[in-house]
Parts: sequence; C-alpha cells; structure tokens
Amino acid sequence: MKKWTRWQDWAAVAAGAVAALSTLWTTQSTASTWMMVAGGVLIAVSGVINLAAPGMPWIEWVQVILGAVLVLSPWMASYTGHSGAAWTSWIAGAVVVVASGFAISPSTQAHHHAVPSH
Repeated sequence: MKKWTRWQDWAAVAAGAVAALSTLWTTQSTASTWMMVAGGVLIAVSGVINLAAPGMPWIEWVQVILGAVLVLSPWMASYTGHSGAAWTSWIAGAVVVVASGFAISPSTQAHHHAVPSH
C-alpha cells in the first residue's frame, strides 16, 4: 500500500479539518467548540498517520470511533440547537465513519501481507 495516496484517509483529514475549523464560522457553545476542535484535530491527525504509515487497521478503527463520537456529540454536549455546529458534526462525522469503514479491509489486507506468517 502506497503512502499518501488513499482517498479514504484524505477524506478523514479533510472532514476533521472542517469540523475543527468550522468553529470559526458557525455559532458555537463552549461545549460544541471543545467537541468539534478536539474531535476534528484527533480525526485529522489519525488520518495523517494513516497516510504516512498505511496498513495499521487499528488506526482505521480509531477513526471510525472518533467519527461516531463526532456524529453523537451534538446530543452528548447538548448543542443540537446550534444548527450549523450540529450539522457540521453530523456530516463530518458520517464522512469519517464511511470513509474509514471503506479503508478497514484494505488496511487489514496490507497489514497481513506485511506481517510474516509463522
């Protein structure tokens, strides 16, 4: 698997960046700002790690979990009333879950080919 080429990881990096940066142009509460910045940065960083070192399926699973947390965060942090922030969390989180879900199988196959069998 080639480094820096998988669309799934680029999608996760972009979605994470949008979530984190959208706090600059959407109406926020303190809780939504923290959830979106922290979640977005963690997603973007995990995407960069996947781009730099593909074939680590556990990081794909971490991205799926982070994306799911971002989807749930408007309810968890009570900011469903801030529609811009809520919709950004829902869409960016869903993009991460779907893209990372598509990346799990290829990442697992690359990992199994890289690990010598016993």
